[in-house]
Amino acid sequence: MAETYKKKRGDRKDARWLRNLDPMHAFTPYLYPDRADNEAFISERIDLTNINAYMERKNAENPEMEYKLFQIIVAAFVKTITLRPKMNRFIKGYRVYQRDALTAAFVVKKQFTDDGSEALAYIAFDENADLEVVRQEVYDIIYKCRGDELDNSTQGMDTLTKLPRFILRFIMWILHKLDFYGRVPDFLIKEDPNYATVFISNLGSIGLKAGYHHLCNWGTNSIFVVLGEKKIVDGREVMDLGITLDERIADGYYYSKTIKLLKYLLQNPELLETPAKEEVDYDRG
Repeated sequence: MAETYKKKRGDRKDARWLRNLDPMHAFTPYLYPDRADNEAFISERIDLTNINAYMERKNAENPEMEYKLFQIIVAAFVKTITLRPKMNRFIKGYRVYQRDALTAAFVVKKQFTDDGSEALAYIAFDENADLEVVRQEVYDIIYKCRGDELDNSTQGMDTLTKLPRFILRFIMWILHKLDFYGRVPDFLIKEDPNYATVFISNLGSIGLKAGYHHLCNWGTNSIFVVLGEKKIVDGREVMDLGITLDERIADGYYYSKTIKLLKYLLQNPELLETPAKEEVDYDRG
């Protein structure tokens, strides 16, 4: 969309304003203006049998750079959102926008200790991204995040928190006003996960269960995903997903089909080897 669409007055630098929505979806942001007050939570359990078998085959072919469950989950969301573009919308300043790019974000723990610091990972994908692209990008960003260099958002927060409290409060008031109009400077937010299409938290990696996580009014993130720890149920290894959505960007039917596609991809991970834009016949029956 970003290659063929010419920006108009009212568009944002990262998205286009959807001017011709039906009256209900156009009016809803005025009726319910805050994202955090419009959350829909979906809990799903994923059978990992097929994914485990797939990873075993692929890792036997390439033991040097193993396939990881997290990479497959990210790739499944990239393909799902590409094929279900309403999931790449957000509401800001009482308007509904379609993003120019699909982005995923997550937190990287530098060291698995109580005092280990964290870094913020932020990756953009295009419609041709497949599992190989996703896994390489994830490997690269994790390697970068575990280095000594601070990510863009952490650098910004580190600078701002050194200011006196009354000055910082005033600056944040200004930034929230700029956020309303999509004018926050890039050097502050270009790697801020609160501006990503989907924010994924892998709580299973630290032994926690999946559950609800709130959305934020700051930024534009409309989808927050929590991955839980793997466990055995009825003799099968499974993992729970908690997905929090901004219910204003689409309707329940659209969400239902989106979750159906996501689960279908996770049950058939070989489909993730195709470009994200390649259609999948998931809606039979």
